[in-house]
Amino acid sequence: MTAVLIRRETPADVDAIFAVHRGAFETELEAKLVTSLRADEGWLPALSLVALDGDEVVGHVVCTRAHIAGTPALGLGPLGVLPDRQRSGVGAALMHAVLGAAEAIDEPIVVLLGHKDYYPRFGFRPATELGITPPVAEWGDHFQARPLGAYTPALRGDFAYATPFNDL
Repeated sequence: MTAVLIRRETPADVDAIFAVHRGAFETELEAKLVTSLRADEGWLPALSLVALDGDEVVGHVVCTRAHIAGTPALGLGPLGVLPDRQRSGVGAALMHAVLGAAEAIDEPIVVLLGHKDYYPRFGFRPATELGITPPVAEWGDHFQARPLGAYTPALRGDFAYATPFNDL
């Protein structure tokens, strides 16, 4: 695993974060999503984390305010790592850090849309097993949730991401 430092995003990181997501994905969609999320009321600065190798931002993850049947929850994403740093542990370090940060501020659950073979290693499982309904039924097992310490089984129902996700 590559040794990286994980810390909260600062204003000086904005351009580097855009570059990380632009490099990590096939289009600028995720990079532009982060920019839109940053301007949204669902933005949670404590849960926008960067991975640093020296002074270089090599990865980024963010959780924003989401809701399950009107109850506050977290939506995770995007998670991006520079292409030449992928598969080196940077993404895993970011995941552990953001889940730990969410746990520390008493969030009940983190929900994401992602690869069903990657995220279970971090405790994610199909959200429908917890009674959480995805915004798009076809997402199936790619729509996953990770209960945290403040979770209760009464947290069930329709999931809604922060508003900028609706514009994708």
